Amino acid sequence: MAVAAGNLVHEKLDQAATILREQDVDLWLTLVRETLLTSDPCLDLIAGTYSAWTGAFLISATGERTAIVGRFDAPSVEEIGAYDVIGYDESIRPALVETVERLAPRSIALNYSDSDAAADGLTHGLWRLLQETFAGTPFAERFTSSEAIVNALRGRKSPAEVERIRGAIRETEAIFEVATRALRPGLSELEFAGLMQTEVERRGLGYAWGSDHCPAVNAGPEKDVGHAPPGELVTKRGELLHVDFGVSRAGYCSDLQRVWYLLDEGESTAPDDVTRAWEALWASLDAGAAALRPGVAGWKVDAAARESLVAAGYPEPLYALGHQLGRSAHDGGTVLAPRWDRYGDAPLGIVEEGNVFTLEYGTAVPGRGYIGLEEDVLVTADGIEWLSTPQRDLWLVS
Repeated sequence: MAVAAGNLVHEKLDQAATILREQDVDLWLTLVRETLLTSDPCLDLIAGTYSAWTGAFLISATGERTAIVGRFDAPSVEEIGAYDVIGYDESIRPALVETVERLAPRSIALNYSDSDAAADGLTHGLWRLLQETFAGTPFAERFTSSEAIVNALRGRKSPAEVERIRGAIRETEAIFEVATRALRPGLSELEFAGLMQTEVERRGLGYAWGSDHCPAVNAGPEKDVGHAPPGELVTKRGELLHVDFGVSRAGYCSDLQRVWYLLDEGESTAPDDVTRAWEALWASLDAGAAALRPGVAGWKVDAAARESLVAAGYPEPLYALGHQLGRSAHDGGTVLAPRWDRYGDAPLGIVEEGNVFTLEYGTAVPGRGYIGLEEDVLVTADGIEWLSTPQRDLWLVS
C-alpha cells in the first residue's frame, strides 16, 4: 500500500526536523486512523503508507522519529526504515503518553488548521481522544497547529519532487499535442475529453483531480466555465475551445490550461476581440510572474496580475492567480490570492524558494468562448523557472 518512494519519505522527514527547529517547535504529532477512509493530507509525505488502526507519527526537532501503530500496521511502517516503530494491541494511549513524556516537548504541533486543507487532517474524534489521553498532564496545554510546518514541508519541493512534477507536465503537454491533432469542428466536449482520457490510460497515468471533469472542456460561449464535466456542446468555427487538464505521475501532479481558436471561413488569424483578450491575459500573467520571488506575500503577487488585467479593461477575476502544485493539484500552503475571507490566511503566506505554483487567469470573450491561461512555475532564488512550456500563441485550427 506504499504511496511514496522510501527515499522521498526520508528526504521529507529530514526537511521536517529542520523546519521544526526553524519554527521553534519541539514535536510534530500526526494522529490518524483508518486512513483509507480519512487519510491525513500529509501522511504520504511523512510515511508513504496507511494506518488501519489509530496511529501516531511523532517527529522531533532533534530528528528523532517514532511511529506508534497497531500491531498489524507495524510491518509496513518498519519497511520504510525511517521510524522507531512501537506496535500496540489494546490501546495506543499508554505508548503515546510514555513517548511524549520521554520527549518532554514545550510545544506539540498537531495536524489541524483553520485555513489550510492540506494541514487539516485531525478529526474531531481524534482531538477528543488526545484531550482525554493527556488530561491532567502539562502537555494538554501545549498543543498548537502544525499548519506552518506542513506549509513549509509541502511547499519546499526537493529536487526529486520537482523532477516528478516535470515528468507529469511533460506527459500533459504530450497529451495536448495528441488531442490537438485530432481537433476539428463538430467534435463534442465529451469526445474531446475521451481522446485525452484514452491517452491517460494508455500511458498508465492518473488524474490530477476527479476524472469526471479532468479534463474540463469548454466549447464556445454557451457554457459557464467552472469545475464542471464535459458535455454535448460541440466545437464550431469562429469559436474558442478551452481545456483545463492535469495528470498524476509518480505521485505528483500537473495542472495546465490550453486554448484553441477554430478559424472561421476566410480567416487566417484570430479576430481582434480574441487577440486583445489573449494579449491582456498574458500581460497579467507576466506581471504576476515578475512579482513572484522568495520573500513576497502571496497576495501581492496576485495584486500585480489583477491590477494589470483590470487596467486593460477586463473583469476582475473571481479566483486566485495561483495555487501550489505537488502531490495534489491544489497542494495547500501559501496561495497567490486576494485577501478575501474565503482564502483565510493563505494569501498572507510568504513565497519560498522551491515552491511550485500555477499562474492562471481567464476571461470570457462574448460570442467566442473562454480564454483561460495556466502554467506551472518553480520559484528560484531570484525569480521563477517555467516548468511548463508557456502557450504564448493561441493555437489556431483551420
